[in-house]
Amino acid sequence: MSVLPTQRMNPMNRNFLILLSSSVLVAVLVSGCGASPEAAASTDSDRSEETATQTPDAGVSNSRTVRVSTLRVEPGVFEEIVPLTGSVTAPQDASLSAQTAGTLIELVSVGTQVDEGAVVARLDDRLIRAGLEQARANLTSSESQFRLAEETYRRQEPLYRDSIISALEWEGVTTQRNQARSVLAQAEAAVAQAEQQLEYTFVRAPFPGTVEERFAERGEQVMPGSPIARVVNTRSLKVVAGVPETYAADIRRGTPVYLSFRAYADGDRDAVVSFVGSVINPQNRTFPAEVEIDNPSGVLKPAMIADVKLTRRVLEDRIIIPQTAILRDENGSSVYVATPSGNGHVADRRAIELGPSYNGRTVVDMGLSTGDLVITAGQTSVAEGDAVVVSN
Repeated sequence: MSVLPTQRMNPMNRNFLILLSSSVLVAVLVSGCGASPEAAASTDSDRSEETATQTPDAGVSNSRTVRVSTLRVEPGVFEEIVPLTGSVTAPQDASLSAQTAGTLIELVSVGTQVDEGAVVARLDDRLIRAGLEQARANLTSSESQFRLAEETYRRQEPLYRDSIISALEWEGVTTQRNQARSVLAQAEAAVAQAEQQLEYTFVRAPFPGTVEERFAERGEQVMPGSPIARVVNTRSLKVVAGVPETYAADIRRGTPVYLSFRAYADGDRDAVVSFVGSVINPQNRTFPAEVEIDNPSGVLKPAMIADVKLTRRVLEDRIIIPQTAILRDENGSSVYVATPSGNGHVADRRAIELGPSYNGRTVVDMGLSTGDLVITAGQTSVAEGDAVVVSN
């Protein structure tokens, strides 16, 4: 067999062979992808069975599972508080006035601490002192005259009994003694009056306190009743608050009260009600309640605002829950309780009747029992029958 010499391929023939090879490859791929409809259905069925093995059985509940926080309720003590706003007042607060006319010659400075009876101001008393000296001189003369008349009466009395002197002479002796006694009494009254006038030139503090204001200055001429200075005792204060008439039967003298002051953070002060008014104010329908407080450091000032918390009553052995756990709608108030179910808990909605509330806590009168797990966080995300995971 003879071997033919190799011939060089024409470029056009080469391109034709490449195109032919590509067509054959495409045909093979199309035949592989064009499977029959029965084969495709068989494949989808296999995939569905694989997914079904990963879903719960038809008998298992399809409810949600919600993570919540709960509180196990136990009976406790609830103190029902009536919150009020009061103001600090100073019961010993006086504006001192002059009791006689005169020139003001002495006056203590503002801020001076004075004791009871201390001189706060003094008027010019020279004229009054002169009158007092004259009254005392008259008193001395009257006393001498009375002693003489008394001695004459004592000596003449036995003579009259022995009828040595007449009745007319005895009557003169008696009259002279009575007149001397009357003059003496008038002289004593004049001295007392002059001494009182002298005392009026002094303006004294009626109680211990501090001079807060001065209404006159040294050298001014003042008249009786003219205000001169103001003295305030801040060591003993009281808080006055208006209590709504609703609590008229609950608030009485001795009722416990807690006080706090907005001007500074000093915590609550324990005290008791010292006075309860008997008359209702027709304008705001309140009655006054007063609380006496000591203020040795002077940190409290009159007219300060006070938060007053009166104890209306103390309830024992009551179910108490946070106010945030309570749900309210047109049907009333309710809470969700996590009740045991199988190996977990489910949400159970309970209608409740509420009692008093204070400071974020509410008494439940009906609807809950000791040991119930009340849902306190997440209750707005659950529905009746939902599975819950307790995470306190």
